Amino acid sequence: MPSEKKEVVTYLTSQYKISERKACKAVQLPRSSYHYKPNDKQDDVYIEYLAALVQKHVSIGFWQSYHRTRKAGLIVNHKKLYRIYTAMKLNIRKRTKKRLPARVKQHLFQPTQINEVWSIDFMSDSLWNGRRIRLLNVIDDYNREVLLIETDTSLPTLRVIRCLTEIGNHRGFPKMIRVDNGPEFISVKLDIWCKENGIQLIFIQPGEPTQNAYIERLNGTFRRDVLNAYLFKTIQEVKEISEAWVDDYNYHRPHQSLNNKTPMEYKLNK
Repeated sequence: MPSEKKEVVTYLTSQYKISERKACKAVQLPRSSYHYKPNDKQDDVYIEYLAALVQKHVSIGFWQSYHRTRKAGLIVNHKKLYRIYTAMKLNIRKRTKKRLPARVKQHLFQPTQINEVWSIDFMSDSLWNGRRIRLLNVIDDYNREVLLIETDTSLPTLRVIRCLTEIGNHRGFPKMIRVDNGPEFISVKLDIWCKENGIQLIFIQPGEPTQNAYIERLNGTFRRDVLNAYLFKTIQEVKEISEAWVDDYNYHRPHQSLNNKTPMEYKLNK
């Protein structure tokens, strides 16, 4: 490599007082190459482009990068680009984590009719003996009606689909479902189920719970009224108290955002 030969020439001229010409001849390195200094400012353009390219295409190799670079209008010799490529350690393959697709910011809007948008989310808590439980909450954003609070120790994607199917068979399916980026919601199975039923999945941006504010508000109220208020021994106790709470929430609890009407009053008498 020219860089290694440069080091040898520098060592010979400094330690053994050999002339630069003789040292270059000994290692078969042209003197022009020895004095060559890369244009760092020009390299910055290629570095920036390669970094963006690899960020977008994780598994891309050198030759694909080279041809894409030239097609982008950055004319560069393949040897020079490979030098930059290796200096950035892009030739060393790393095991990458799976990434979520970029989420577009979804503004929270007020639906104009029922079954326009449902929001779903998970909560977690524990029984008195420390056993963890999960709760799946589903609401209709139009009137904040709680459609379901499902409780169990585990709620995988197939269970979520079954719950949504039961609700849909009873009251019709929504046009959209708003979710966060939990593993159950980014599942291929849920995506297929939504497409089969003509439902659009709306993903909020990671770390932006305010984009799912309707159900986050419900989660907070439910936690204060139920999960933080009782010490549960069994899952059945959680289910029974949750069912009673949902009935009161939908039929008797006024909402300031609904002109102080209950969810069912707003649904019937807007």
